[in-house]
Amino acid sequence: MKGPGSVQPAAKHELFVTRRPVVTLFGLGHGLLNGIEPGGEKKMRLRMMLAGVAAAGLFAFPAMAEDGQYAPQLTRIMTEAAAGTSLAGLIALTAVQQTPPIFQPGAPGTASRVITPAEALALGRSTFTDDDVAFMQHMIVHHAQAVEMVELLRTRGIHPTVRRLGQRIALGQEAEIALMRGWLSDRGQPLEMPGMGGGHAGMDHSHHVGHAMPASDTPVMAGMLSPAQMQALAATSGPAFDRLFLEGMIRHHQGALDMVDALLANPGAAEDTMLSDFTTSVVADQSAEILRMQSLLSDL
Repeated sequence: MKGPGSVQPAAKHELFVTRRPVVTLFGLGHGLLNGIEPGGEKKMRLRMMLAGVAAAGLFAFPAMAEDGQYAPQLTRIMTEAAAGTSLAGLIALTAVQQTPPIFQPGAPGTASRVITPAEALALGRSTFTDDDVAFMQHMIVHHAQAVEMVELLRTRGIHPTVRRLGQRIALGQEAEIALMRGWLSDRGQPLEMPGMGGGHAGMDHSHHVGHAMPASDTPVMAGMLSPAQMQALAATSGPAFDRLFLEGMIRHHQGALDMVDALLANPGAAEDTMLSDFTTSVVADQSAEILRMQSLLSDL
């Protein structure tokens, strides 16, 4: 007859069964541990955790080994633990070795490409070129003329849809002017184009109407309306103004697209993350607005 402190066979079997998941968990954790890169605080913490699991879960083995009837069960569970170790180690090793690819979006109309982590890190840095700076300085002046054209639209245009479109254009261009000025300031670059006299070229020329000197037919830069075209726009009103405004703004928007194309043709240009996003937005927004204005023009 066994003493009160002895473990009955059924009790030993129950104890053994309750420790079975712990043994398997220990095997899985050991495999994951082997899949972790050597060294490091995470591996040390996991090793300490597994030591606790081992102490808590394997104390039942001596009691089970006393009785030969449990030897097959012990062998089976140890085999399962070993299998768990191998499987978990393989999963962890595969996860470490398989690095997802990094894609760099291409310029408008071009495909993306796969780059290395080192290249991605380099592209993430705020690098810029002289061409990038000149592009932003020129685009500020270009956008400012579009805002001026919308100011004329508010007092001279009559078509409600054209007026709403103009308001949307002005809001977008003003926001982008603020973004470009911030981009230049953050990089310690001047806000104005060299020789532009404060960046006011291309502004409202309506006050020149009636002067003896005719306005120039040469725009300040490619893609902008000339002083003579701005003067003609300011001298018009009603339906004639709406038509002239749409024709002028379509040319103006196309000029912005040409400026982006010219920038992207320069090696190393527009690799700055913010500038790259900005040029993509300019192409998308102004291309859509060109189509809208062409549709409105055909309805006038």
